[in-house]
Amino acid sequence: MQGTVDGFSYGLVTPVVAFLMGCLGGALGLRCTVRSMVVAKSWRAGWLALASAAIGSGIWSMHFVAMMGFTVKESEIHYDRLTTFASLAVAILMVGVGIFIVGFRGARGTALFTGGTLTGLGVASMHYLGMAGMRLDGHLEYNTLTVAASVVIAVVAAITALWAAGQVRGFAWSIGASLVLGLASFGMHYTGMAAVTVHLHEQPYQQAATATVPGGDSPAELLAPLLAGPLFFLLLVAAIVVFDPMTVMGRPQHTRGTRGNPEPMSSAVNPGGRIPHQRPRARTPQNR
Repeated sequence: MQGTVDGFSYGLVTPVVAFLMGCLGGALGLRCTVRSMVVAKSWRAGWLALASAAIGSGIWSMHFVAMMGFTVKESEIHYDRLTTFASLAVAILMVGVGIFIVGFRGARGTALFTGGTLTGLGVASMHYLGMAGMRLDGHLEYNTLTVAASVVIAVVAAITALWAAGQVRGFAWSIGASLVLGLASFGMHYTGMAAVTVHLHEQPYQQAATATVPGGDSPAELLAPLLAGPLFFLLLVAAIVVFDPMTVMGRPQHTRGTRGNPEPMSSAVNPGGRIPHQRPRARTPQNR
């Protein structure tokens, strides 16, 4: 017996909030990635780790906010706690590998393709592992072509987002890259959900509606409290970004020091007082 699936049981509330969560995680993570490209290597790993955790938390939160609107009419849905936590870990680790490649090798060529591919695969892996944690009175079946399309969407969008973030051209580019990465997780999620068919265990409809679901927590019991942790972390990263202007703008900032010799605004811009990619100031008749 095929179940009656509704992916929008709360209307537009869950998809809109889910998209905003994906964009928030992407924005913070990509800003931290950009910051890592203009600091000394001793600081780079820390910024990239922060970026990985922000993006992973953002796409994981996006997925499970969207899943709160997913229902099957004939069966309750529960979630296995261990698998749900594992999907968060997979998201952070796989996205982290891709982010570290781009952070240390640059957002171009083979490094961009490899890092973007791994980041996109991290989004897809998180989604399907999270789906594997669902417990209902039946089983899920996937359309292979639609699943493949969802993975391609995630990979292409992730590569595009990392490329845009690597341009370090200011706030507008950062917003565009964040929207692309948000679309990567959002588009991948709903394309993947379009591939799902629920097959219920064979039994009369009245029994199916009240059947005992295999062990797990209901969405309200598990997802709502669990989302508080990643959301708090994203707010913490947001505070770090807000108090580091260069992370927001994505470019080195300096003021004029002695003639013809720019000085950094603070040591936070680059430990050691060195500004990467600094070009000599053009000489003018006044300072010759």
